[in-house]
Amino acid sequence: MADSTQKFAFGVDIGGTNTKYGLVNHRGEITHKGDLPTNKYEQVSDFVEALYNALKPAIDDVGFDNIKGIGVGAPNGNYYTGTIDYAPNLHWRDIVPLAQLVTDKFNLPCWLTNDANAAAVGEMMYGAARGMKDFIMITLGTGVGSGIVANGHLIYGHDGFAGELGHTVIRPGGRPHWSTDLDGSLEAYASATGIVLTAKELLEKSPKESSMRQYSGEELNSKIVYECAMAGDELAQEAYRFTGQILGEALANFIMFSSPQAIILFGGVIKAGDLLLKPTREHMERNLLPIFQNKVQLLFSELAEADAAILGASALVWEN
Repeated sequence: MADSTQKFAFGVDIGGTNTKYGLVNHRGEITHKGDLPTNKYEQVSDFVEALYNALKPAIDDVGFDNIKGIGVGAPNGNYYTGTIDYAPNLHWRDIVPLAQLVTDKFNLPCWLTNDANAAAVGEMMYGAARGMKDFIMITLGTGVGSGIVANGHLIYGHDGFAGELGHTVIRPGGRPHWSTDLDGSLEAYASATGIVLTAKELLEKSPKESSMRQYSGEELNSKIVYECAMAGDELAQEAYRFTGQILGEALANFIMFSSPQAIILFGGVIKAGDLLLKPTREHMERNLLPIFQNKVQLLFSELAEADAAILGASALVWEN
């Protein structure tokens, strides 16, 4: 049994394919973790039952009384209502009262938010934003997510859905998004998916030699673009430069909205390092009013990518 004075929180990250979970202490150390397939459960009640069975050994190990609660990050998770609302990549349609279902099953309080907001809370508690009251977290993965913290609080908006910076239109009339029907949104350019689309456009328009040409359109993915760029391929590097330009222009707009201390970038796309960071910073500063220039740090997340979602979700418990 754990020391009776020690408290723990569960962090649960629900993805379209898999759900990751972990038991986290106050220092951000994950003592138990695992995963289960989200898409195996057609009914949300069956998923909650499977989650309970997965978490029960950890509960038994540290003692029920030492667990403060459960934090959940999920697509379209609404902090105010504790519901998942019309998530397109989950089996469970319409509005799912997940926090209430979890509370009823575990007899523990449960807090829910969307995955990007959970990452921002985790960064504030355990990562690069420790001690900051004003910052913006941008997650660059398959899509582009974001969490906005102002005056020490996440901005949720009147309905719980604020902070969808990835869907702001940065190129009016630009590239069509594959699922939202918006043209020219940030996600259509700055996500891993967007980088692949940029690489394909460059290959089509440019006569330059490129190691990316050995792959068919179906084969070319963000990992290949990244590997080619790191090996010195000029067109692959240009894909990152252009991505950085678009991202930097968008970040300038976000800075002039909330004047953050820092913008923290997270996700698989940032593995490109300076190939992405340099053009992002250049175009961010270029598009700022003088009163905002050279004031905002552009940082990479300090959370391990594999654990960030669990830590972020668990941090919701300590916040409440």
